[in-house]
Amino acid sequence: MDYEKYRKSSLITAVFTAFMTTFVASALNLSIPNIESDFSTNAVTVGWIVTIYTVSAAIFSVPFGKLADVIGKRKVLIGGVFVFMLTSVICAFSTSIQAMIIIRFFQGIGAACIFATNNAILISVYPGNRRGAVIGMSVSATYIGLSAGPVIGGFLNSSLGWRAIFWVACILSLISLYFTVTGTPADEGLKERQKTDMVGNILYVLMVSAFLFGFSNIGTGFSGKLLTLLGAVLLIVFGRYELKAVNPVVKISMFTGDAVFTLSNIAALLNYAATFAVTYLVSIYLQLIVGFPSQKAGLVLIIMPLIQALITPKTGKLSDTVPPYKLASAGMACCALGLGLFASLGKETGVVFVVVALMVMGTGFGLFSSPNTNAIMSRADKSDYAVANSIVSTMRTIGQSFSMALVNIIVSFKLGDSALSQVSGDNLISTIRTCFIVFLFLCIVGTLISLKRGEKRHRV
Repeated sequence: MDYEKYRKSSLITAVFTAFMTTFVASALNLSIPNIESDFSTNAVTVGWIVTIYTVSAAIFSVPFGKLADVIGKRKVLIGGVFVFMLTSVICAFSTSIQAMIIIRFFQGIGAACIFATNNAILISVYPGNRRGAVIGMSVSATYIGLSAGPVIGGFLNSSLGWRAIFWVACILSLISLYFTVTGTPADEGLKERQKTDMVGNILYVLMVSAFLFGFSNIGTGFSGKLLTLLGAVLLIVFGRYELKAVNPVVKISMFTGDAVFTLSNIAALLNYAATFAVTYLVSIYLQLIVGFPSQKAGLVLIIMPLIQALITPKTGKLSDTVPPYKLASAGMACCALGLGLFASLGKETGVVFVVVALMVMGTGFGLFSSPNTNAIMSRADKSDYAVANSIVSTMRTIGQSFSMALVNIIVSFKLGDSALSQVSGDNLISTIRTCFIVFLFLCIVGTLISLKRGEKRHRV
């Protein structure tokens, strides 16, 4: 097939789907206090509105990436966009926090289909010497979505209510569906060369589900600890099974045979675990400590993703000529500096300080994301692009899930079942600072792992 004619349209598809999924996620962060109030719930429960989405996406990204190799990446992407659109409509009509959490789980499944396929399609139609540049554009769209989310989400939340965010998501989904159907190449021929590893898929889903749900509830009772342990056991079982499988869900040799691939994925996991909850925590700080309305808080929060959006295309292109690990390691170090600044937040900290810290974080993530993704994808064979892209997405979503799970654990430990609006300023500040200190430690470890790649430039 002549892929050249699909390059521009596939890039538009990847950019638009990347924007859509991150816009909705970042827009909702500004609505957490209002959702908590409308449903008369507590801080831990409302946090699951964000957490369940990332957990679900983490669980299903790899299985749907493998499925894309069987029935075609285009079909999976179309299905994912449709599910995302449908669940957005249902969320807009939610009448209870429990129902909304369940629907957000299914929205995460739609997002998993998108994460597993949009960049895989993009990479498949572009030559290797342009891979970093187009990845940079796609990742930049992610940050533009993050930039627009707080501003538009804050405006919608203030003027029309948080449900309006899901109606906007539905409109964006319709536009994405149009570009996906009309602008991506069909690849159904792959199904003749591969069969679905059903046992491996089931083991993978059970493993990730047990581990993430267990870890997210590890501080609330024995069941959380038991599920986390079960997840660890299933990881061993899954690894042993996949080594013998004819068509494994994940080629274990991709990790065991390539130290750079492995370390790059670990670095991505730790980076997202250390940084994803920053917007969530800072939005709470600005609204409940500083006293900003959600719209004004959104204007402040735009700083970090805006810096990311400006830097990412340049670093993506640069990573085609400069060793990606150098750029990514510098980005991790910069993120650590930003987290250190946030760890010193106080009740009287000025907004200028918050803006500076957000700029530092934005610079760090802009340096890290595209080069690290390029480092991972450049180590995969073309036949493994969908799975490799799914692994990249899974590292991101698992990291995001860990980030929110750590917040939930710390909030549960320090605030109990109290609503955020009922907690004293001192206790809320202490909780936020504790979260940032934990994230700082993770980011420092991630920086050291990222630097380690410089010693392992060749496959083992």
